[in-house]
Formats: sequence, structure tokens, C-alpha cells
Amino acid sequence: MDPHEKKDYGQSDQKKKTLGTLIDSTVTSSYEDLLAIIEARTELIKIEITEKLAIVASLLVIIFFLVAGLIYLIATLALLFGELLGHYYLGYLIISLFCLLTFLLFAKISPNLLKNIIHNILLSSHGKKH
Repeated sequence: MDPHEKKDYGQSDQKKKTLGTLIDSTVTSSYEDLLAIIEARTELIKIEITEKLAIVASLLVIIFFLVAGLIYLIATLALLFGELLGHYYLGYLIISLFCLLTFLLFAKISPNLLKNIIHNILLSSHGKKH
């Protein structure tokens, strides 16, 4: 063998090692980058879920106080109508009939009416009208 050929063989072996090292470092770097992206995405999802849970919890608290206020308002109106009519039970009867008629209107007579009203309110709150 020619000493020159040995030298070429040594250089190609060295190039293979360099190429192997380069591929290894690239794959390792890509893997670490992928793990970092996955970890960042996981954290982002956790933050988004936490934010949505906070919104739902705050809405539940607001709805609770709204319902409690409506119950007291309805009871107050029933007492007022009862006082005006001379018998408290008549006030409660009037309020109960109003609630039942409202239920019948939205549930049986025109079920899409309530959906359309709520839809229009939500669209107008976002500034988007049809």
C-alpha cells in the first residue's frame, strides 16, 4: 500500500467521525428542541385551562348572586301584590302564574324565541350584527 492511500483512508475515517459527530449533535439538538417545544406547549395549555376555569368559576359566583337576588325580588313582588290585593297568597299566585306562563312561552309556544334573544344579545355585546 502506498502511504498516500493510508493518509486518504485516515482522512475519510476522520471525516466519517466528524460527520457522525455532526449528525449526532444535530439529532440531539433537534430532540432537545422538540422536548422544549412540547414542554412550552404543555405549559401554555395549562395556563389556558386555568384561565378558562377561572372564568367559569367567576360566572358561577355571579350567577349564584343573580339567582339569589331574583328569588328575593320575586318574593318581594309577591308580598307587594299580596299587600295590594289584601291577601298574601294572591301575590304569590300572580307571580307563580307569571313564571308558569313565561315557561310555557319559551318552552312550548315559541322555543326558538329565547335562543334568538340570547343570540342577539351575545352578538351585540361583541359588536357583530347580522
